[in-house]
Amino acid sequence: MMPCSPSSRWWLTLALAPLMLGILRLQPWKSRGGAGAVRKELIVGFLPVTCHLTCPVTDFASRTSTTTRFVSQRFADFPTMVESIRGGRLRASFLIAPLAMKLREQGVPVKIVYLGHRDGSTVIVRTDLPARGLADLRGKAFAIPSRYSNQYLVTRKLMEDQGVDPASIRFIELPPPEMPVALAARSIDAYFVGEPHAAKAELDGSGRVLYHAKDIWPGFISCVLVVHESLIAEQPDVVRDLVRGIAASGAWAEGHRVAAARVAAPYFRQDEKVLRFVLTRPPDRVSYRMLTPSDAELDRIATMAVKAGILDRPLAMGDLIDRRFIPPRIEPAEIGPASTEGGTP
Repeated sequence: MMPCSPSSRWWLTLALAPLMLGILRLQPWKSRGGAGAVRKELIVGFLPVTCHLTCPVTDFASRTSTTTRFVSQRFADFPTMVESIRGGRLRASFLIAPLAMKLREQGVPVKIVYLGHRDGSTVIVRTDLPARGLADLRGKAFAIPSRYSNQYLVTRKLMEDQGVDPASIRFIELPPPEMPVALAARSIDAYFVGEPHAAKAELDGSGRVLYHAKDIWPGFISCVLVVHESLIAEQPDVVRDLVRGIAASGAWAEGHRVAAARVAAPYFRQDEKVLRFVLTRPPDRVSYRMLTPSDAELDRIATMAVKAGILDRPLAMGDLIDRRFIPPRIEPAEIGPASTEGGTP
């Protein structure tokens, strides 16, 4: 066989370059899907609140699954999360429902594909305040996660029911993790937030429960799972895997609340005892059942958001919701007892 000339070798290298680049990009040596398959991966945003608990549980479960690998990304606040969505760096995330609606109104093409939870939020007041209702908080500083939150909308509705002027309470927006610290320092007097940030004040004695969300609005929805329309168009199978994974994680968490606290604690970077308290006392403090959003529920939120000046106009639910990816039958995620012990993400 005649040796290749330098010119021939150059052309051979040029011809093989695209193939080599493709191999480097796919990294088949990292495949964990079996039979040499390359697993798809998706980053999903969440905040360390039990409204978003199914996100880290799905991350945990997908480590050993053969479908899409879901990597949960922890955020401290919603504004930072929104900037990641706007910038295209985050295409799937849990968001407070009115904020998801506002993004849609502003032209950000996100769709609500599932709910994160039901109930799971609490109004906490300082233990030294004798307040028995919102009327007793006139002139006080009341913290909320965002003016785009359902906590804010429900508080306004409760004030309307009790004849309290919204201007009489000083609303302050704070990231949820900062609320218990602010209450203990007496820089705020009350707050309404997703757990476990209410339970922290309850357990350390600086705050007490004024209302559970489930007592104000049964079946309360705070957060929804949103995905970008580009992800739906390009990788509908990944969206289907995600919704199925979140649904399965919720079904598992309902029947394994202590184990769910153990799984979520390192993702949340919080004390497992606090999460266990929230998930078990009482058990219906937060629910992960019946997470298919209805038009009527979201339309009610949108109507309240318009009234509060958050939305400029009512939204068409057909433009906002996409239920195609919700599985007809939901089975609990397969998470063995031994796999929930120890380890960190």
